[in-house]
Amino acid sequence: MGLFSTKPKIKVQTTKKDGLSGWLKCTHCSELIHAKELEQNLHCCPKCNYHYRLTAPLRIELLADKGTFEELYDEYRPIDPLSFVDSELYTDRIKKAQEKTKRKDAAMVGVCEIKGKKIALGILDFSFMGGSMGSVVGEKLTLIIEKATEEKLPLILVSASGGARMQESILSLMQMAKTSAALARYSHTGLPYISVLTNPTTGGVTASYATLGDMIIAEPDALIGFAGPRVVEQTTREKLPPGAQKSEFLLEKGMIDCIVNRHQLKDKLALILEYLTSPSSAESKKSAPAAEKLHDILAYAEKKSVHASN
Repeated sequence: MGLFSTKPKIKVQTTKKDGLSGWLKCTHCSELIHAKELEQNLHCCPKCNYHYRLTAPLRIELLADKGTFEELYDEYRPIDPLSFVDSELYTDRIKKAQEKTKRKDAAMVGVCEIKGKKIALGILDFSFMGGSMGSVVGEKLTLIIEKATEEKLPLILVSASGGARMQESILSLMQMAKTSAALARYSHTGLPYISVLTNPTTGGVTASYATLGDMIIAEPDALIGFAGPRVVEQTTREKLPPGAQKSEFLLEKGMIDCIVNRHQLKDKLALILEYLTSPSSAESKKSAPAAEKLHDILAYAEKKSVHASN
């Protein structure tokens, strides 16, 4: 099965009846694009470069060297300790999400290689209840962080989430503290934790592990924040600046370190890992100020990218 063989979840604007079967209307720029062209372009619009969401398995295909990903802790399943009911039973919501995604919950974690470098990898899948962080998601993320700590592996976590899972209440909120505490222990290894933020990354995920990375990378035009723009405007009764809470705005304000197009993400991660785990420059990196280290990392990655393209 080839990369990105699953059909993108984009509203089809045409039908077989009009002779345009397979054509889609981009929800961002409204241009017509063919479904196959979108798939071949890593689910990025070839006209405006809008990055559509990826499922966790597709994200792994994008980042991990072929055949190297080993999924871990897949035995965990969500339960309903609060017997929560809103418009429907929480147990029914879980069942529907599991049937839709063929996954037990929103997190997929394991170990793999990126350009030959072994790492610990965790990914949230927005297609499972909006990538919300409940007890199982928090536990799986904590376990992969602890494995990275024990085995001294670089750590990459990719986020796509609406935040904490309200159906689990305080049991969900405590995952913020649990994942953050695990990362605090991991930091003593001196190894890099790279956080990759995709569209959207909001709520309790943003307020915990997602913004604790040694380097924070975002995809273009990703919505990133604690509360969504509508909630902020309703609460403050003020209009947000244009583009607020998008990657480009947050880069300008210093909340993230860089924006990387999906097509270059794997290469960029490999170069950053190469720099941050290189024994030859370990001492200089320890003594340098944080801002200087970040500048060196990005300059190194850019230099290597230019050299490779030539």
